[in-house]
Amino acid sequence: MDATSNDVVSTATSSVPLPPPPPPARASSARRVWWALPTVTVAWLMMLIVVAAALVPMRLWEIAPGSAESVADRMTFGDDVAEFATRYPSDADTLFVTALGSKLTLLDTFAAWLDDDVEVLTFEERFGTQTPAQQRAANSQAMISSKQVAEFVAFTRLGIESEFTYGDVVVDELVCEDAPRPQSACLQLLIDDIIVTFDGKPTPTLPSLIDVVSGRKPGDVVSIEVLRAGGDEPIALRVELITAPDESGRTIIGIMPRDTRSIKTPFEIGIDTDSIGGPSGGLAFTLALLDELSPGSLTGGSIVAATGTINADETVGAIGAVRQKAVAARDAGARIFLIPASQSADDISAARRIGGAAMRVETVATLQDALDILQQIGGDPFESAAPSD
Repeated sequence: MDATSNDVVSTATSSVPLPPPPPPARASSARRVWWALPTVTVAWLMMLIVVAAALVPMRLWEIAPGSAESVADRMTFGDDVAEFATRYPSDADTLFVTALGSKLTLLDTFAAWLDDDVEVLTFEERFGTQTPAQQRAANSQAMISSKQVAEFVAFTRLGIESEFTYGDVVVDELVCEDAPRPQSACLQLLIDDIIVTFDGKPTPTLPSLIDVVSGRKPGDVVSIEVLRAGGDEPIALRVELITAPDESGRTIIGIMPRDTRSIKTPFEIGIDTDSIGGPSGGLAFTLALLDELSPGSLTGGSIVAATGTINADETVGAIGAVRQKAVAARDAGARIFLIPASQSADDISAARRIGGAAMRVETVATLQDALDILQQIGGDPFESAAPSD
């Protein structure tokens, strides 16, 4: 009984103990609250600054590594190709490489300055005397011309008949002296002007213009008629001729004409380059076409990247953004990167540094140089399989 009685007493409601009082707040906890508020405020301010910087446009443009694309994957042939040539699909890729040139925000600019592979350009450095729209149009035309010249060179090598036809003489760029005189072309003509006569003689094509200019001297003032955008009637201008800035001593009007040639071929070839502009894919296009339309493998199964313009005489011309294109080629796994021999020593050195041990960088002055180097790395010698006359 006593034990039971004790159990009852010990479990009575009135005997439950009260919880202990909370410990007093410490001074360090209060201090942590005061430190947290400024930290959170600064974090929010930093986030707002970053967002604002990402939205603030700058009058600056980047030249950054782009992509390395397979030419073969982008080529199409007309249904009648078999009448003139045999296709030999390659077991490796010839890549054409690109660089990016987009406008920068404040945040982009900061990031670009920290990236050794990105170059930041001012408006004048990026566009020169052209407007952005004019440069886009010029680059688009340059890409079209690049593909057509590549077709002409490849077809000539393959023994397939093709020929150029010339279009209008269109002003693509203006050449200015340091102190242009009032009648200099760079002050009289506009980009996109079409030159229709020179000193009273019709100039329907570039060769006809070259013929009539070649007999003149720097300082001669001649009458030139042009068709200007939006106009139907020629405008007569007086233009003073100048000396070419390339130290050749040639007499020039003071313009760089647009390449308005087109090529006549026995069958259609298409190379889809999307919105990519510029002439730098010419060498890669030529090599890919030769590889596709000749027996064997010019690359020997290796991934080859190439950049450089191609001219009708098979010479390879210099291009821009070599360093950025070297990064794109290396990142695409190219074993070898062919670049123009006419690039600056700094460009060539930088491309080789970027390639390192993973990617061999070689310079070429002609198409034959490129074919010789490809044979050195295991490619088959070029052999035309086109039908002979």
